[in-house]
Formats: sequence, structure tokens, C-alpha cells
Amino acid sequence: MKMISDIKYWFRSLFKVWVNEYKLVGKDLGVMLFFFALPLMYPIVYTLIYNPEVVENVAMVVVDNSRTAESRQLVRMINASQYTEVVDYAIDLNEARTMMKERKCYGILVIPEDYARRLGRNEQAVLPIYCDMSLMLRYRSIMFAMTDISLQLGSDIRTEDINDSPVAFMADAVGTTVGTDAFFEGDTSQGFASFIMPGVIILIIQQSLILGVLMLNGGASERRRRNGGYDPLTIEAPTSARLIGRAICLMTIYIPMSVYVLQYIPLMFELPHIGSMIDYLALMLPMLLASIFLADIMQPLVTERESSMLVWVFTSVLFLFVSGLTWPRYAMNDLWLTISSLVPSSWGVQGFLAIDVNGCKLGDIPTIYLMLWALTVAYFIIAVIVDRRCRLRDIRRYSKPRYQER
Repeated sequence: MKMISDIKYWFRSLFKVWVNEYKLVGKDLGVMLFFFALPLMYPIVYTLIYNPEVVENVAMVVVDNSRTAESRQLVRMINASQYTEVVDYAIDLNEARTMMKERKCYGILVIPEDYARRLGRNEQAVLPIYCDMSLMLRYRSIMFAMTDISLQLGSDIRTEDINDSPVAFMADAVGTTVGTDAFFEGDTSQGFASFIMPGVIILIIQQSLILGVLMLNGGASERRRRNGGYDPLTIEAPTSARLIGRAICLMTIYIPMSVYVLQYIPLMFELPHIGSMIDYLALMLPMLLASIFLADIMQPLVTERESSMLVWVFTSVLFLFVSGLTWPRYAMNDLWLTISSLVPSSWGVQGFLAIDVNGCKLGDIPTIYLMLWALTVAYFIIAVIVDRRCRLRDIRRYSKPRYQER
């Protein structure tokens, strides 16, 4: 009978904590901002920043040492590309480099003096290109344009050679060149927003959740410090019931937020979106729980509400780097790969990209899904231990000693 009574007490405590957490969240403006305003606004702001997705009309300067009809045709082709724009000519390379230092251009094309002569002899012509590497997107646009132009020029030259040869009657049979078709899976537009935003929105969800939980823990720590080690706004309950009750409260808040961020943000901005809502919501369930319990583990770092901002600033860049968005996880060394594996968003990003961008089903990524549940269980156990220690520490540290009167 005592066991049944304990079970009933545990569930009653869980329900009381669940309801009480809504009150704590609703009374804290800072937590409301992190739980609602941040996930509502940040995905929109970030996506607008990255639009248009492709960097176009990158300024280039040409050093034309050939000054022939062929070199002028090359410049016209560069200027006609959507990626590049010839803004000026330079007398020599030094003048062009000066213009690049003054940010008047981001690429330099040097056309050698023997450019037309080499083409006339059916020899390979080399075109030196100097690129500003301060932004990889500009370099990417320049290389896209020059690659397309070199392929088109080679195709035109080979076609002319065939037409002018004694076997010109075979031109129709041979064709111009070997054609190639490129099919881009997932990021079909090859745009930067389509590449990075599906992963960034997962990081936004995790970071807003962790930041809000840390602020709640910081507020509880402040109240314990003012009230002799006890928090008057906290429901007395078993540690496990208290953590699970809070997790249920936060899950009811973040499941709708996840639907908005993961379903409607891609539709609003035409980002890659071919996955099933059921699959990625099932993926989000363990990721959200693991993020909540990870934030509970971090509570010794937060003794005041404002301290949560320091944790957020420190972890945001780290979590972005280890997520696999800026550098692939398989290329990381063992240390960083281990750190990456301990962050829920790293698995969440990989799983969401597989589902929503590449059309995978949840059953196609069992390792990712099982790792998220493993982190959830492990972090919950650690969170229970950490929470108990923090509360006992505050009771010992802030309890008011009673002095015996003499």
C-alpha cells in the first residue's frame, strides 16, 4: 500500500509542478521573450538577411593584355553572366590590386597577351584569376561564372574546328560537345539560405529553449538565496517529478513552436521542404527533451537570471560549429566529434536535413534517432543528480543560523 501511495503522490506532484511551471513562465517577461518572441522572430530575420540566396553581379576588373576580338568576346560573356559584372579595366595587375584593396572589385581577370594566338593555334590558353577570399560566397560566384564561360568557349571552339574540317559533314552526327546535366538534390536553388537555414532553425529552437530554462533556474536560485535556501514559488516534489513536470510544460509550449518554425518558415520563404511533418516532429521529441535536461545540467553555472546570457553567448557559436553546418562532422577530429555527439542539436540538424531536405523517413536514420533518446535518458539521470546537489548546496549556504541567547 505504501508503494501505491508513493506512486499517487509522485503523479500528483508531477501534475502540480506542471501547472505551476505555466505560472512561472507566464510571470517572467524574459522567459516569455525567449520561449515565444525569439523562435517566432529569429527565423524570419535570419532568412530575410540571407535573401537573395545567390550572390549576383560580383564586381570584377579586367587586365586585357591581348586587346583582340577574342578577349573582348570573353569580357562580354563575363559581363553577361548573372554572377559577375565587369566594372572597369585596369592597365596592369598592380592597378587592379589597388582597386581590390579599395573594395571597388572582388575579382581580377588577367587576359594574357598570347590569348588569341593560342586559341588560333588550338593550344590551351590560361586565364589567371585573382579572387578576394574574405567572403566565400563571392569566390563561389566568380568560379561558377568562369567555369561556365570556359566550358562554353571550349564548346564553341570545338564546334568551329569540326565545321571547318574536311569532315564537316559529320558535325551533325558528332554534335558540338559532350553535354552534362547537373541535378542538385535537396538544395535545388543552390542558394545560401536554402543551404544553411534548415539547420539554423534547429539551433534556434534548442538555444531559445536552453536560454529560457537557464533563466528559470537562475530566478529560482535567486529566490533560494533570498529565502534561506528555499524557493517559495517551487512546488515541493520528488526531483524526478519536478524535472519531468517542467519538461511536459515546456514540451506543450515548444511542440507548436516547432510546427511553426519547421513547417511554415520553409513554406514562407520557399526553402527546401519535402519531408513529412510526422517524421520530423517525432525527431524533435527526444531533441527537445534532451535540450531541456541539458539546460538543467547547466544550472550550477547560473546563479542569477542574467548569467544565462553569458552561457548563451558562449555556447551559441560552439554549437553552430559542431553541428556539421559549417564543417562536416566526418572531417572533425575525435575530440570535436565527441563534443558534437554530446549536443542534441548536432543530431537534430543532421536528422532534420535528412528528413526535410532529402526526403528520408524516420526509419532511414535510426542512429540519429536512437542517439537523441540516449542523450535524453543520460541527461535526465545527470540532471536529477545535479538538481539535488544544487538545492542541498543552497540550503547549506543560505540557511540562516540560529544563535543561542546568552
